Amino acid sequence: MFSSVTKASAEYQSQRSAHWDGLAEKFSHAGLRSYYHRRITDLYRELIPQGERILEVGCAQGDLLAALQPSRGVGVDFSGCMIASAQGKYPALEFMQCDAHNLKDVSGPFDYIIFSDLIGDLWDVQRFFEEVRKLCTPETRVVFNVYSHLWSQPVRLAQSSGCANPLLPQNWLCLDDINGLLKLTGLELVAHRPEILFPLYLPVLTAVFNRYLVKFKPFSWFALTDFVVAAPVPVSVLSDLKPTVSVIIPARNEAGNIREILERVPQMGGGTELVFVEGGSVDLTEETIRSLLADNPHINGVLAKQTGTGKGDAVRLGFEVASGDVLMILDADLTVAAEDLPKFYSALLNGRGEFINGVRLVYPMHEKAMRFFNLLGNKFFSMAFSWLLGQPVKDTLCGTKALWKRDYHKIARNRSCFGDFDPFGDFDLLFGAARLNLKIIDLPVRYGERTYGTTNISRWSHGLLLLRMVVFAARRLKFI
Repeated sequence: MFSSVTKASAEYQSQRSAHWDGLAEKFSHAGLRSYYHRRITDLYRELIPQGERILEVGCAQGDLLAALQPSRGVGVDFSGCMIASAQGKYPALEFMQCDAHNLKDVSGPFDYIIFSDLIGDLWDVQRFFEEVRKLCTPETRVVFNVYSHLWSQPVRLAQSSGCANPLLPQNWLCLDDINGLLKLTGLELVAHRPEILFPLYLPVLTAVFNRYLVKFKPFSWFALTDFVVAAPVPVSVLSDLKPTVSVIIPARNEAGNIREILERVPQMGGGTELVFVEGGSVDLTEETIRSLLADNPHINGVLAKQTGTGKGDAVRLGFEVASGDVLMILDADLTVAAEDLPKFYSALLNGRGEFINGVRLVYPMHEKAMRFFNLLGNKFFSMAFSWLLGQPVKDTLCGTKALWKRDYHKIARNRSCFGDFDPFGDFDLLFGAARLNLKIIDLPVRYGERTYGTTNISRWSHGLLLLRMVVFAARRLKFI
C-alpha cells in the first residue's frame, strides 16, 4: 500500500507529465520567448566545449543538447511526447523517457550533466541530485540554471500573456538552498554566475543589460537566472595511487641556481622528472644544465631548447615534453621553495582541487622579495581575475602551479578560445582551467628573495600587458 507521501508524489509526477505532454505539440521558442532561449543556449555553449559526452535531464525536444554538439549526447525527459519529438528532430542523439528521480537506466560515463530550468519542476530536488551524483565520474561537471525567486511574479505575468510557456507551480530555490542540497548529496559548488537582466530582445538595450550590467552588483542581485557549476566531492583520499610528477623549470639566465634546484626538488609519488626549458640565456645556463645532468645520472632530468620567446612559450614546451601524470611549474630563481612542491602534489592527489595555484601574499615575505608596486599590482590583478574567473584567485602571478596532465591536454585543445598571447604562461592556464570549470584552489607559500641573477619581469610594460589581458579575458569570459 502506498503511503500518503508516495501517493502525493505519484499524483504530482502524473500531473506534470500530462502538462508537458500537452505542451509538446505547441512547445515553442518563437516570438518573445526566442531571445531568452537563444541566450540560455549561448551561455551553455560558453561553459561547455564542443565534443564532450553530455547528458541532459529534462531535455524537452533536444534543442539545447543538439546545440552543444556533443560527441555523445543523451537526453532524458518524463514526457513521452517530448521524447518522440526530440528523436524525430535529432536522430544522431540518444533520447529516452524516464523520471528524473530515477536515472538507473541511463548509462554513462558523461563529461557534463546538464539541466536547464528543471529543478523548479521536481518533487524532490535532493533525490534528483543523488541520482545525478551516481552518474558522475571524478571529472564530471554538473551545469544547470535555475530561475531566481525574485522573478516569480514577472514570470507568471509573462505566462498569462503568452510570452512564456505555461508552468505549474514551481519550487523556488536560492543559491544557499542549492549549495546546501549539493553538499547533502556529495556534490560541491565550483562556480556560480547570475545571468539575464532583461529577457526580451531590444537593440542595444538588451546587450547593455545582459552582457554588462548583470556582471556587477547591485544589478546582479536582480538576474532572472543563476548558472551553477558543481562537481563531485572526492569520496576518499587517493593514497593507493602513485602518479609520476614532471616539474617544469623555465631557465633563462639562471646558471647559478641549477645545482641547488637539482639538490632541493624532492621525489614525489611514482617518481619526479625535472624538465628544464632554456632559451635566450646570455650566461652559461644551457651548459650548466647539461653538465650537471650528466654528472648526476640518478636524477631523471630533461633539457628542452626553446625556439620561441617568453616564459609562457617555455611552459608550453615543457608541458609537451613532460612524461609525468602531474605537471608542476617551479621558477628557477627558487623564490618559492622547491620543498613546498609536495603540498601541491598532495592537494591534487587528495582531490582538494584540480588546479593548484600558489599564493605568495599570505605569509610575511622578505622585504626585498617583492617591490611595493609589484605587490600593489598583484593585489589588483588578483581581484580582477577572481571576478573574471568566478573563483577566488589571490595571486595570479605566482609561478608555482600544479595540475593533472590530462587536464592540461584539455586546456591545450581549447586554447583557441583565448589564443597564445600570454607571455607569462600563468593566465593561459588560469583562463583554460576556468573555461573547463576545474576546481581552482589557492595554496599559500612563502616567498623569498632571489639570490642569483635578476628578474625577467618588466614592472611597467608587463603591467600594461596584464591590463590588456584583463580586457581581453573579460570579453571572452564575462561579457559574452
